[in-house]
Amino acid sequence: MVEAFVAFVRFEEKLLLMRRNKSDGDFPALWDGVWGIADTQEEVLAKVAEATSIPVENLHYHSTGPERGIDMGRSLVDVMPILVVASSDEVTPTGRYSEHEWVDPGKIQEYNCIFSNIDMDNAHSLFREMYGSVGSFLYIVKTAIGSEQRVADEMHARLHGSGSLTALQGDIMSILHPTGMRGYVFVESSAIYHVEKLIGRSGGRDPTSRRGINQTPLKNAKTVLPGEAPLADILPYLEPKAVTSGIEVGCIVEIITGAFKGEKARILSVSDSKEEVSMELYDQPIPMTVNMRGDHVRVIERVE
Repeated sequence: MVEAFVAFVRFEEKLLLMRRNKSDGDFPALWDGVWGIADTQEEVLAKVAEATSIPVENLHYHSTGPERGIDMGRSLVDVMPILVVASSDEVTPTGRYSEHEWVDPGKIQEYNCIFSNIDMDNAHSLFREMYGSVGSFLYIVKTAIGSEQRVADEMHARLHGSGSLTALQGDIMSILHPTGMRGYVFVESSAIYHVEKLIGRSGGRDPTSRRGINQTPLKNAKTVLPGEAPLADILPYLEPKAVTSGIEVGCIVEIITGAFKGEKARILSVSDSKEEVSMELYDQPIPMTVNMRGDHVRVIERVE
């Protein structure tokens, strides 16, 4: 293996960032993974344990990414990204590190990380790119309203079809459209340009930046929102909710299926255990009360 490495330490869904001392010779006061020199996996884990004070028996060497040539001013250094999984989040920085934080990978862009102070193209994103080669980020694809599931299905078909986009299978980990999420599809990937390529919009929305690129835009997939999405912002949409969630007594609803489709009603009671609502159809010549599943109605006016 290559001698120089950056170890990205994960604990559950969090990534460990370590801040270098202000007196550091290369990246003063910038956030880092764990930087070191090693020849074996055992040496990598020992370096991580030394810098973080996490016992080596609580560290697992998970995987490596491709080396990156980093212009350090005096020389070009090949640096290998390494993913290390920890079973403990108790950290005490030592050596060149003075602070630490466990962060959502989607928020790395909010930190000034190593490489951002060197004279290289895209230096500000090098640290994130290296993490993406061993980890993943969440990206949000904006779609036409009502076309979310069709877009997700077509993205999956492109990945697993017979075309050239099957080469992205190693860089697109998952595609998801949560029920109730309108206008967006979530994609887990190592980098944003893989998602843009999958939907046929490499280079973003600016047509001038896409000239000369042979691609077929995916219908109703408009763009990939800039930046990585924090997992904490996505989790609420992934948690299963009762079909009566958001429906309260007094709300005005519209029935969206069945014999009374299109009728409006006022909610009289809500049963979360049965996932049913009791409501009064007040537009009928003779008002009547009916019980229906919560997903058979949609709220059109809420209680103040």
